[in-house]
Amino acid sequence: MKLVYAETPATMGQDHSVDDSFLPEGVTHIISEYDPAQPITSEKNQKFVADIKDADIIINSYVDFQEELLDAMDHCKVISFQSTGYNAANLEYAAKKGVAVVSIRDYCTQETAENAIASMMCLQRNTINYNRAIQEDKVWDYSLFPGMKRVEGQTMAIIGFGRIGQHVGRIAGKGLGMKVIAYDPFLPPEIAKEQGVELVDLDTALAEGDVISVHMNLTADNKYFFTKETFAKMKKHPIFINEGRGEMVEEAALKWALDEGILRGAGIDMLESEDPDLSKCVLIEDPPRKNLIINPHSGYWSDTSDYLVRKYSMENAMNYVNGNFDAVHDIRNGVRK
Repeated sequence: MKLVYAETPATMGQDHSVDDSFLPEGVTHIISEYDPAQPITSEKNQKFVADIKDADIIINSYVDFQEELLDAMDHCKVISFQSTGYNAANLEYAAKKGVAVVSIRDYCTQETAENAIASMMCLQRNTINYNRAIQEDKVWDYSLFPGMKRVEGQTMAIIGFGRIGQHVGRIAGKGLGMKVIAYDPFLPPEIAKEQGVELVDLDTALAEGDVISVHMNLTADNKYFFTKETFAKMKKHPIFINEGRGEMVEEAALKWALDEGILRGAGIDMLESEDPDLSKCVLIEDPPRKNLIINPHSGYWSDTSDYLVRKYSMENAMNYVNGNFDAVHDIRNGVRK
């Protein structure tokens, strides 16, 4: 049985010793790199195509398995994502090819929720800006940033009220004294009731949120969900937090919303690309914006979550190929063989 760790240039250097520790005897494994910036016909990507041709298992970080790559595999059984997201695969076409796509239900809920709250609080309290003023400008002045609002009593509108959104809601509501509302058309109402959160429609969430925190999975239906039109519905000049995928937000529209004062701040954990050219990003300016925080998709990251994502992705793959389907976190396209 052959396993391929599918990597991009951004992830190629990662250490797989933890992953390897969960490999059963008799499984051969290699690391192979696919560069999405190059055509599939390039020498590097043709090497990747050759590597996956006879693979039984793919452990995937961010390689986008669309039709060409799925067609390149002769008998792959499963693509196991090292993430809760699964957007980097054509689920329907994979199912036609008999390839299961599996992802992890939960390995970084706490870290991602904590990062959303941390970004929000840094923007609310100007933490980074005060620090820069002191350490870079040698200015000691509490009045540099007027207009700060008490967090307690503000409304947190959560877009996507799954596990991470619910954890954000608990911290914001019980911990910080915020009113929490949520938009999630797929959530059973009884779950929101259990969490003590009011479910509202999208326009209400956008209009009433002092903070709008995004925790949706990326799908074909919500790619570039946040456009100028969406931001224009945000009536209270909120802080905007995105812990979902970067492609849900048009970067040019986010820049416009910040420029126009529609948003009083934004904290985003990723950009449109997982491997961005920062020199071309419209959000990065010199000097940096005082009301914008950008993280390199690090919201999930801790020693604990890094260990768990490797453990769970390998266990998912092995449980699937051994027919132990009930132990797989999520079989996203329903393929059971």
